[in-house]
Order: sequence, then structure tokens, then C-alpha cells
Amino acid sequence: MLLSMTGYGEARYQSDNLNVSLELRALNNRYLKVSLRAGDPYHLLEPEFEKVIRRVVRRGTLQVHLRVERQAAPQDFKINVIALRSYIEQVKAATDQLGGQALMGQILALPGVVPEPGQTTSRLHDDWPLLEKILNQGLDKLQTMRQEEGKAMAQELLLHRDTIAAHLNSIRARGPQVTVNFRDRLLERVQKLLGELDVKIDRSDVIKEVAIFSERSDIAEEVMRLGSHLDQFQLILKEPESPGRKLEFLTQEMFRETNTIGSKASDVEISREVVEIKATLEKIRELVQNVE
Repeated sequence: MLLSMTGYGEARYQSDNLNVSLELRALNNRYLKVSLRAGDPYHLLEPEFEKVIRRVVRRGTLQVHLRVERQAAPQDFKINVIALRSYIEQVKAATDQLGGQALMGQILALPGVVPEPGQTTSRLHDDWPLLEKILNQGLDKLQTMRQEEGKAMAQELLLHRDTIAAHLNSIRARGPQVTVNFRDRLLERVQKLLGELDVKIDRSDVIKEVAIFSERSDIAEEVMRLGSHLDQFQLILKEPESPGRKLEFLTQEMFRETNTIGSKASDVEISREVVEIKATLEKIRELVQNVE
């Protein structure tokens, strides 16, 4: 089953004191790269997000946008008693020595005495189970979109595969005729030469020349391998896991065989078929680059 490397998924959660919004955008990449955008302190959860995403996505750049809005609860406003006691003792000692009066409001404003609500990392552990559930919901929607695009891509790839097979059949049928045409052209030139000059030529020399050309321009092996690659291409599309890397490699091999056919077969008709095959292979390569 083919999966597209591009897609979009989202999930939301809302309660009396908490609103969570999650967006997932998948883009092309040869390897898996996860990027989390979130406010403090939730950006620290990027490793946890990546672990969950790796269970579902194998390739591509995944951009995760997380927004968490929480209404402060009474228990969020706490005084750091240890810090407060330490400041009071130090300020009291200083005022006893230097004179003056310390105001409690000024002491409470000192760093660490009254931390900002919601800015500590202590709630990450408590929030993670809910965030993981929301992340999985977003991944489900992302996968659905990737699967739908993958089905469309598989159908298009099969059409391109059938197009190449049709051109290959034309080449296969044309192959034997190439040697016959060369033989006829060679005999015509020899007869013309013999007519202009009083020269005799051994028949075995003509046969030998035709045999050399036939061996040098024989494309039967390349045609057979390209046909085998097309059969394998069709089978790979039916594999249960998305076979992006296999398709990339097989497309490269089909390019190689096609180029060899074009360079060995000295025939205009075959050259035209080769051009059409290469143009279709280029379309396949563009599509395969978007397959996970």
C-alpha cells in the first residue's frame, strides 16, 4: 500500500480550563525529521512527540504545531516557602546591621519566591497522556489523507507502467527487423559498389559483417530485463508497507536499461520508443519521490 509523504492532520481538545490545538503537516524528505513548535514548557516534549510519530511515519519532514491555553487554577499560585524564608533571614540580617525596614511586598518580588503560574515543567508529566492521545488522533487523520493520496498515486503509476510496457512491446517486435534492414542496406551498398568497380567480394564477408552488427546491436537482454523490472514494479505496488525506496531504486534500473537500448539499437523507430519510455520514467520518478 502506497503512502504519500505529504499530508495534513489536526486534533483539538477543550475543557473548562484547558484548550489544546494540534496541527501536523507532512512534507517530502529522504529521512524522517520531526519539528515541534510549542510554547514553554511544552517545546521540551519534542523527543516524546518524535517517539510516537516514528511508530506511524517512516520518511518525510513532519511539522507539529501545538497550542495549549490553560486557565490558571488556585493551586497554580504557590509561594516558594524555602526561598521566602531565606530572603527574609538575609534581609533581616542586613537591616539589623544597616538600619532601615524591609517591606514584605519587596521580598515577594524577589526572583523565585512567587513563580509564574503555568511556566514550570512540573505539569508536563501530568499533561503528556492527554497530549499523546491528541497527537494520535491527529496522526490518524494524517494517515487517512496520506493513504488516499497514495491510492491515487498507485493508479497513476500503474498507468505509466502500462505505457512503458506498450512501448517496450513495440521495441521487442521491431528488434529482429533492425538486423534485416542492416543486411539489406549492406547488400545494396555492396551491389552498387560492385556495379561501379570491377571488384568481387566474398559472400562470407557480408555474412560476417551482418553477424558482427547483429551482435553489437542485440538488445534482447536489455529488453528482457526491462520487462522483468516492469513486472516487479507492479508487484511492489501491492506490498503491504509503502515501498518508496524500492520504487526509487527500480526506477533507476529501468532508466539504465532504457539508455542501453537506445545506445545499442541503431534504429530510428526504436529511438522514438526509447524517448517515450524515458519521458514516462521521468514522470514515475517525480511521483516516486513523494512515496514514503
